[in-house]
Amino acid sequence: MTTPTPGKGLEDVVVSTSEICFIDGDRGRLLYRGYDIHDLVAHSSFEETAYLLWYGSLPSRAELERTRRALATQRRLPPKILTLLRSLPRRANPMDVLRTVVSALGLYDIEGDDASREANLRRALRIQAQVPTIVAAWGRLRRGKAPVPPNPRLSLAANLLYMLSGRKPTPLAAKAMDTALILHADHELNASTFAARVTVATLSDMYSGVVSGIGALKGPLHGGANVGVIRMLLEIGEVDRAETWIKNALAQKKRIMGFGHRVYHTEDPRATHLRQLSEQLGREAGELKWYEMSRIVERVVNAEKGLNANVDFYSASTYYSMGIDPDLYTPIFVVSRVSGWTAHILEQQGNNRLIRPRAEYVGPREATYVPLDRR
Repeated sequence: MTTPTPGKGLEDVVVSTSEICFIDGDRGRLLYRGYDIHDLVAHSSFEETAYLLWYGSLPSRAELERTRRALATQRRLPPKILTLLRSLPRRANPMDVLRTVVSALGLYDIEGDDASREANLRRALRIQAQVPTIVAAWGRLRRGKAPVPPNPRLSLAANLLYMLSGRKPTPLAAKAMDTALILHADHELNASTFAARVTVATLSDMYSGVVSGIGALKGPLHGGANVGVIRMLLEIGEVDRAETWIKNALAQKKRIMGFGHRVYHTEDPRATHLRQLSEQLGREAGELKWYEMSRIVERVVNAEKGLNANVDFYSASTYYSMGIDPDLYTPIFVVSRVSGWTAHILEQQGNNRLIRPRAEYVGPREATYVPLDRR
């Protein structure tokens, strides 16, 4: 009996069960622990969403307040981590910096080698609290500016924007970032989440799993697509050039980032919210052209290629309207996805089996060894 050959890139191969995230690609639905992403965006916060991912249920008011307070009080980095950040080359890729510094955080973990579920829940919260501080501190240090200490009175999303700019964000910007973090928090067994689960399945630690996730997310086919989108919009430059530019690009068979998805066969439900935020932030900033160019590009690509915008497409103009440097887009993706990675790590640890797939061998089977002096 022959085993069916798996699709390239494990496409449509089910490798595990999970209670964390459900995607209905045909109907364009995304659920976290059974809750529709549209409901979470309308009614929840990123802190509440992280709790839901970690614990499997929505928190009570007291539980949510404890979680918010714990995340706020754990934001400061160990002094030696700040020293490490200051020592890194200023031109380093922010994802390389984040990968390195999160790994170093493990050296200063206050619970050492305690791998109990309770310790890992606390560890997940600490990592979630400190990753935004790393991203913001590096965003300033590389420009010769001092890091802005975290403000415990602000939400995680608002505090991230505050630490990046040194100014309290507008209510719309804070809401936009909170929404973006909710939307990016988890997405089933994407490449980075699978990498994190493979790592901890060996009984490695949570930091190693998160670092594996960061390494996988760095790739432009996963987390870096929105950087490609904003570079495209910057190259287009003006609204009246957008339609001609994108039609020429399609005629030349250029890869257009931010469209299509391996899982969704209709519109990515996350794009629905980011499209609205892109327009609202553009209006607040008095510069709608990034949104307007995006709408033209989306219309042409959909008409000519039948492809829908994904989460990366409108996150580009959303972040740009908030004044965020493009090369920080993927690190901000990490700020959100840490919640999902750590939830999957906890789930993997709770019912662990080493992940060790097989490959279908397609090489030669009867090679004859030739001694070295006869080759």
